[in-house]
Amino acid sequence: MRLVLGLAAAALLFLPVKDLYCQTPAESAATSIDSDADGLSDALEQRLLEQFTPRFMVGRDDCSGVPAEFAPNLSVPTVEVEDGTIYGQAFPVARKTAGPEDGSEPEVELHYYHLWRLDCGEHSHPLDTEHVAVLVRASQSDTAQATWKAIYWYAAAHEQTVCDVSQIARASTLHAEDKGAEVWISPGKHASYLDERLCQRGCGADRCEAMVPLQSGRVINLGEPGHPMNGSLFISSSAWPLEFKMEHTNFPVEPVARLERLPPTEIAWFNPGRHPVQGVIAISSSTEGAMAKGAAETASSLGVATDSTGGAISVAEDSTGSALGVSYRRTVHALGISAWHVGRALGLSEKPKPDAEQPK
Repeated sequence: MRLVLGLAAAALLFLPVKDLYCQTPAESAATSIDSDADGLSDALEQRLLEQFTPRFMVGRDDCSGVPAEFAPNLSVPTVEVEDGTIYGQAFPVARKTAGPEDGSEPEVELHYYHLWRLDCGEHSHPLDTEHVAVLVRASQSDTAQATWKAIYWYAAAHEQTVCDVSQIARASTLHAEDKGAEVWISPGKHASYLDERLCQRGCGADRCEAMVPLQSGRVINLGEPGHPMNGSLFISSSAWPLEFKMEHTNFPVEPVARLERLPPTEIAWFNPGRHPVQGVIAISSSTEGAMAKGAAETASSLGVATDSTGGAISVAEDSTGSALGVSYRRTVHALGISAWHVGRALGLSEKPKPDAEQPK
């Protein structure tokens, strides 16, 4: 018997290494399953989602608690438990971005959704759909054997509104090329920021105070619209814009090209040019809500929102005294004109002084 075992052991020594570690047909099939039919295996998607999961900082006393897990297999978003669950999405990028080192290496876009029971800031509403994203690139064409590196990060903040201060940055700027970036979530409104100092931007309502690390248990893969995974039928619900966000890339060519024109240490606004209007709203919100609307409309009609300078693109430059001075002067000017219009409509405005600048 010992002779037989010895011969068997000796035979193993001469087997090729690949034969010792080859997968069984069942194992091979498991690693090639593509439940959401996007060309990436479920196993690879989960591996990437876990590798680049952001380190979220949330408000200790957020009025909505922490991100929620939603009941599976229901078409209507239904909170099951508020436990810090993060939802993920992974899909291949068909078109190369305008970034450096573009070649034949595969690229994958990862979205991380922190879904909340409610937005409990100003203009609160049930359900809050927020996210950050990262573009990652493989070291070789064989995605199963490749190592992956993050190229760009994106953080959504008041997306698709006049207060939009979403940002985009090189992964190297954030020291998040092989791991998740640190992301600050504003309490109440849940806007995402790639730098804590940006949390007071937008329309002035965000404050990242008393922040603590989110104790996130896991990342659940949502799959793709039309091909939900893990029972995430709630993707397509009209109760929130989750499906819309899943259908769009956060790394189109134009914003990436703008970012690449900036110094490598800077973060860029995803939608440059809106920030003077946001300044108007920020100041107005501390006085009267009606004035905010009037000032914003006036600023827009005067073309204040159109700023193609580097200061409007670069977060770093926009925080300098020069850029703040320009923004402040434009804000005061827009507020003054708005007040003039309101007073005139009410019959309260006197004839402007000779040195006062009148609207054109």
